[in-house]
Amino acid sequence: MSKPCAIQTTCPYCGTGCGLTVEMNETGEGINSIRGDVGHPANQGRICVKGAALDETMSMDARLLHPVVDGQQANWHAAITRVAEGIKQSVLEHGPDSVAFYVSGQLLTEDYYVANKLMKGFIGSANIDSNSRLCMASSVVGHKRAFGADVVPTCYEDLEEADLVVITGSNMAWCHPVLHQRLMAAKQARPEMRIVVIDPRKTATVAGADLHLAIDGGKDSTLWMGLFHDLIRNYKADLSYLDKHVRVDNQIIELAMHYSAGAEVVARQCGLAQQDVKTFFEWFAQTEKTVSVYSQGINQSSSGSDKVNAILNCHLLTGRLGKAGMGPLSLTGQPNAMGGREVGALANQLAAHLELGSAEDRDRLKRFWGAEHIPETPGLMAVDLFDAIEAGKIKVLWIMATNPMVSLPDTHKVRKALEKCELVVVSDAVANSDTAQYAHVKLPACTWGEKDGTVTNSERRISRQRSFASPQGEAKPDWWIIQQVAQYLGYYDAFHYSGPAAIFSEHAALSGFENDGERAFNISGLANQSDAQYEQMQPIQWPVPSVGHGGTKRLYSEGGYHTLSSRAHLLEIQPRGSQASVSDTHAFILNTGRVRDQWHTMTRSGVAPTLQTHIPEPMVAIHPEDAQSVGVEDGGLCRLYNTRGQVVVRAQITEDQKQGDLYLPMHWSDGFASEALVNGLMAPVTDPYSGQPELKQSAVALCAVETHWYGWMLSREPLALQEKGLHWYRIPISEGLWLYRLEGLAALKDWKTDLRRWLGCDGSGEWLEFADPARHRFRISVLKDGLLQRALFMDAQQLYPQPEDYAQLFSKDFSQPADRLQLMMGQSVRSCSNQSRGRGVCACFGVDTVAIEGLMAKGVTTVAEVTQQLKAGSNCGSCLPEIKQMLEARQSSAA
Repeated sequence: MSKPCAIQTTCPYCGTGCGLTVEMNETGEGINSIRGDVGHPANQGRICVKGAALDETMSMDARLLHPVVDGQQANWHAAITRVAEGIKQSVLEHGPDSVAFYVSGQLLTEDYYVANKLMKGFIGSANIDSNSRLCMASSVVGHKRAFGADVVPTCYEDLEEADLVVITGSNMAWCHPVLHQRLMAAKQARPEMRIVVIDPRKTATVAGADLHLAIDGGKDSTLWMGLFHDLIRNYKADLSYLDKHVRVDNQIIELAMHYSAGAEVVARQCGLAQQDVKTFFEWFAQTEKTVSVYSQGINQSSSGSDKVNAILNCHLLTGRLGKAGMGPLSLTGQPNAMGGREVGALANQLAAHLELGSAEDRDRLKRFWGAEHIPETPGLMAVDLFDAIEAGKIKVLWIMATNPMVSLPDTHKVRKALEKCELVVVSDAVANSDTAQYAHVKLPACTWGEKDGTVTNSERRISRQRSFASPQGEAKPDWWIIQQVAQYLGYYDAFHYSGPAAIFSEHAALSGFENDGERAFNISGLANQSDAQYEQMQPIQWPVPSVGHGGTKRLYSEGGYHTLSSRAHLLEIQPRGSQASVSDTHAFILNTGRVRDQWHTMTRSGVAPTLQTHIPEPMVAIHPEDAQSVGVEDGGLCRLYNTRGQVVVRAQITEDQKQGDLYLPMHWSDGFASEALVNGLMAPVTDPYSGQPELKQSAVALCAVETHWYGWMLSREPLALQEKGLHWYRIPISEGLWLYRLEGLAALKDWKTDLRRWLGCDGSGEWLEFADPARHRFRISVLKDGLLQRALFMDAQQLYPQPEDYAQLFSKDFSQPADRLQLMMGQSVRSCSNQSRGRGVCACFGVDTVAIEGLMAKGVTTVAEVTQQLKAGSNCGSCLPEIKQMLEARQSSAA
């Protein structure tokens, strides 16, 4: 018998780019374990709970396994023909700009490269944009305006070497937990390190901070430009660095010296305490080794580009860039958001950092690719692209590895666009995503574990993602699917790749083609690798300009910016607030974001039982005074609404939330909850420079929702619930088992008809029914050969056993009459649920609030003691801030 083998690959979640070691079993067909790769520089063996639970996401339940054309299973030839003929006909009748691709940071670089090459080089349109437009586009603009190139100059080591780390617009502890744990370990080793968190909310990241600036939403530019002017007025500018490496507009200096607001005015404008602003300004001014970390809270704004430049200004002014422990660090949201930027998969870019607006660069790319024509004007960015689809200007849309029906703002308008488009093609691993239901053609793509290629993380580190599982059904790599369409269109010679190694080699060669240093992105040193060398390629940071080059940790240590003058640019930023404003009818500002254990639109993380224990349903965070003003109770349902739509979710009343603001996660789609499509409330307002939508602020109204009854439903397959007046969300119990938690927003009229419809049964199997109308109790169970297939229990009061209790019901034999009676009386569930459980805190080791509270009652007062006794926090560490908060709350209550 062969020994288990270990494969080094990369995590498919956030932009940290963690290396993973996947150990296969003896047969090579199953996974023994997934652990952090100790040799990978990004995570050094650490792993978060999402990465550790990846084996749970490889279920076959939701997979798209075969091509589907007009609702019918088809072969690959028929599907490719339909797609290619649709593109060809549309170009002939309406021109190349009638075709568009909408791609994703979930694609590998090789997939991205081939898609961009086909669209911009051979179809001849720039209408290819990525969901990275929703994530990092403002950062791209900020980098290019300041540095002359889309470059993150710092590396992760700088977080550990800094004396001051400023985290702004990022709940790092939840969204980039491995990086946050690296930072916390450095803080523990050097307690004198200071951490500042700038965030309207008191997040898990704040638990590790020395100073929390609970800034008013949208005021980031005001604060950072206030810091910039304060540094100038107090003579903290690095004049030597400015003289050598920065283009300085004297008007900016004069403005700061004579007219700019001080800490008192900045504090008032930002909703902050004056002393806190003064402390922040002083710490930044006094600390050379400063790293400023930012993410979506900065980028996802109608003035996101200016916010980015306001941060970059402060580092350029003080010369804190390109050296150990200092510089700005943009954290990407997706595993390959940066890889997409490298290959030019945004509508206003060309591949390899070539400029679409440059005739020389267009000619350069045309000669390298042997392309027929390169577009001269930018294509449509994400929000404008879907507007054009609705207007009938785009006839063919090919969506790859993303779910815009959930992720784009004003999702109701996106739905209309997809309904009107003449040909919608979706390449995905998931059969029935919110977007796929509008597809005329579905193309089964490989998923994580089956894909082979490279990704680039937030510190410019290219890593191999290696396959360890055979593609299921007829699934194919994205690059192969695109290549087949390109070859059908007649571009055989330009799209004749033997595999991802050949694509990567071409991509790397293009990066060095006629590149005399004017372009920052250069990995030509990796261009001539053999297939074996590509297979063994180790993580490396670009630039890699020559063979044998070891990569580049930091950029611009000696200046040499990628502008025409080789100098960086300072920008005078005029702070602009959000375009969202409250009114008498819409009195609250809604902020959106992520939770710790979920990912994007949950098509991957939503099928993993381990990832449901922390926050299993969408909950809106509300300040206590706001909740009281509208009559919303903690744990009760409430409605958020505006002119674009509404959601109904559970209320979480907390003083961690800023008064006047609401916070609601963006993950839950129509497939996982009844009315939780939060981006349906967000206006399609975009940054004028980056095209990135403002997903952090929208004006909404809030009111309480009455509940008439409660229930839970079990099923061995997902059910289609589209009932009005029925609030629900679903979670997986285990592979093939689903739990639905229900609440009635209206009284039942015909309980038997409604319940049978919700169960979605065709009448087969053995039905057991129980009704007690006086107590509002109704139960239906469906058995087959003594095993439970589906069940629905309703009551006037909440009875929510834990998911593991439900799993016991599914495994139990109900052949005997006594057991069936217990099931219908609810005794089977009560017997499982007599042990009190709380909300999950540590998903890695299944530790809940009750277990931690039990330790606190025994006198445990430190996080270390909790970890020692329960293991909580000893793996990924993302639960440590919450454990700390629980301990502090207990001590505060006791005091």
